[in-house]
Amino acid sequence: MSNRQIDPKVSIGHVHLKVADLERALRFYCGVLGFELTQRYGTDAAFISAGGYHHHIGLNTWESLGGSPPPAGSTGLFHLAILYPTRATLADALRRVLDAGISLDGASDHGVSEALYLRDPDQNGVELYWDRPQTDWPRTPDGSLAMFTRHLDLQALLGEVSSDSP
Repeated sequence: MSNRQIDPKVSIGHVHLKVADLERALRFYCGVLGFELTQRYGTDAAFISAGGYHHHIGLNTWESLGGSPPPAGSTGLFHLAILYPTRATLADALRRVLDAGISLDGASDHGVSEALYLRDPDQNGVELYWDRPQTDWPRTPDGSLAMFTRHLDLQALLGEVSSDSP
């Protein structure tokens, strides 16, 4: 095994999700969260993004049309995480989720970020979060990260939604 570290500019580019019902998945990711449809392959697959990127999320029914979520205790995706640029845009996402009647599995302040946890229609875990500036991250006296998990005040977060939010 190599001790060389990965290039620090590497990032996660996109995720593909197996879904049971493509239209239902599009209603959630595009209709609720606000992603845009960038390309569609008939009734089998769709690619969605934010900001005109080719795709951040692929949705397909190639192996899963009409399928059910994996049973508890099995391996697979724990959650996909969607990074919002500001606390206000995360607040707007929370407003969209609540307006759609979708319940949260949890909401946490991790010191480095604030996160909302929920499930998509296929029961895939979805994390919606924003990162605090690195200068505000909690640190130990030796400079190491000191992440934590605390309750996130949803009402305070919703207070960030501006009247001109989309």
